[in-house]
Amino acid sequence: MTPSILAQDPTLADFGRDPWWLVLGKIVFAFAFGLLATLLGVWFERRVVGYMQVRPGPNQVGPFGLLQTLADGLKMAFKEDILPKAADKVVYFFAPTISVICAVTALSVVPFGPMVSIFGHHTPLQVTDVPVAVLLLLACSSMGVYGIVLGGWASGSTYPLLGGLRSSAQMISYEVAMGLSIVAVFMTAGTMSTSGIVAAQGDATRLTINGWEIPAPGWYAILLLPSFVIFFIATVGETNRAPFDLPEAESELVAGFMTEYSSLKFALFMLSEYVAMVTMSAVTTTLFLGGWRAPWPITIWEGANSGWWPMLWFFGKVIALVFVFVWLRGTLPRLRYDQFMRLGWKVLLPINLVWILVLSGLRSIEDWDTRGKVIAVGIPAGLLLIATLFWPSRRPQPKPTAQEQVDNRPYGSFPLPPMDLQVPPSPRITRVVAEREPANIVAGSDSREV
Repeated sequence: MTPSILAQDPTLADFGRDPWWLVLGKIVFAFAFGLLATLLGVWFERRVVGYMQVRPGPNQVGPFGLLQTLADGLKMAFKEDILPKAADKVVYFFAPTISVICAVTALSVVPFGPMVSIFGHHTPLQVTDVPVAVLLLLACSSMGVYGIVLGGWASGSTYPLLGGLRSSAQMISYEVAMGLSIVAVFMTAGTMSTSGIVAAQGDATRLTINGWEIPAPGWYAILLLPSFVIFFIATVGETNRAPFDLPEAESELVAGFMTEYSSLKFALFMLSEYVAMVTMSAVTTTLFLGGWRAPWPITIWEGANSGWWPMLWFFGKVIALVFVFVWLRGTLPRLRYDQFMRLGWKVLLPINLVWILVLSGLRSIEDWDTRGKVIAVGIPAGLLLIATLFWPSRRPQPKPTAQEQVDNRPYGSFPLPPMDLQVPPSPRITRVVAEREPANIVAGSDSREV
């Protein structure tokens, strides 16, 4: 394989002309990318969380523990497969398959690079593209949740059913916020094609606003900062990752929708979760981080966005987003269910609607460049949104003293331990000492001094 010399953005006309063996190779590559990224993602998460918790993580099987995930997969494959008596056998069997298929299918419209030359054929590094490719991504994300819902319902048990119900509410709540975030991308790029959206996020240009020249970034993560923040939060909710892992909730529902699953079916559910995490990281990269385009200052090099180099930038951005997923899991506690619903319906949805209205108004003004208007309004609005989400909602209350804690204790409650953290003496030792030294007890000496 020889890389192409000139960078070229693929268009919709460049698809559908490849020979069958090249299409098959692209499909195998996309599937292998999802599978390999999942295996490495599990190892990456264990190592990063282990580093955050000051412990080694997997380090025994293979160099640096790289083969630990493969060993766990083989162990699950040879475990006994248990089928609950009350389960719906057909739905119970196909539920994990639905989640995996939907997560992998979304990779078919994700561009991994520009036009390249493969054995003399000029082809885009993308399986396929359609005028409504982003709607296909939304459909795959929505259908993937049905595997979790059906798996919880078909298990015939209480905890999986509760996990499935939570997943359905989670899908409805955060799918709306995710869809509205992508509306801003449609409006700015003027297309729903993933290759067209990447092409619209070209290199930075210079804008002239009221006589001032300013550099204009091309990534929609900067131009549409509020949409990027809301989209990523909704992505974490869609993939059931912490702090939004309410369908699993080990401390509440044992394992949620996966409680009654074992062996390969359980492995498929785990695989679908990590494939979805990698897929949504790739989608976020495509829609908001310029896709396969190199970040500044790498763009100073003329060949940065040509040949096979763009695949390196694409994979680097995906790994960075996967790290953020792992970082959130190792940092934030799980939200309560009411907090989770309130964030989706009362915070993300209204802010998203207001931002879309503001963006529509800016595009209707003709005497000012569109990108300059978005920069002037979008970046402050995104920073304000981040400050609103992470600003403490209440002032920290002063910590009560030990005596105030004792005085505020309700009558008849369970006795509290000593506030000075000193363990009282054993009653048997106190009784023996009292029998030996009755004079000290009569004189009023404190038994704690014994």
